[in-house]
Amino acid sequence: MELTRQYIVNEDNQKVAVQLDIATFEKIESLLENYGLVQLMNSDESEIMSIEDAKQYYATLDKA
Repeated sequence: MELTRQYIVNEDNQKVAVQLDIATFEKIESLLENYGLVQLMNSDESEIMSIEDAKQYYATLDKA
């Protein structure tokens, strides 16, 4: 992915911020969210249900 950046500088011409176009920002945001979700899923040590157990559990939920 090519990043087109624009820098914001202070009075001393030091870089203090960066601007990205919205499409690039949204791609980065999506990548970070997906990475975080994968990390969360990999760290979850809760019991893994079989598909049949999951269906039985789902059937007991209140479907209001």
